[in-house]
Amino acid sequence: MGYLLRNRRRVNFNRVTFGIIIVLIFSLGFSIGSNSELLNSLPSVGLGAVVILLFAVAFSVLLVKIIRRLVKIE
Repeated sequence: MGYLLRNRRRVNFNRVTFGIIIVLIFSLGFSIGSNSELLNSLPSVGLGAVVILLFAVAFSVLLVKIIRRLVKIE
């Protein structure tokens, strides 16, 4: 197809891609919102996500500080 369409004007798919992403986000939110079992387990899942987030941020900052000292960037 690329060989046959190589001389045609290029089409900008930004709006189409954005629209598809919006539809996917809406459908994901709808499926999560309609799942009562998932909504009931959300507090424990959220707590686990916060713990992972805190460890990721803490170790990222720590690693950057160690590497800056090793490379001697001030």
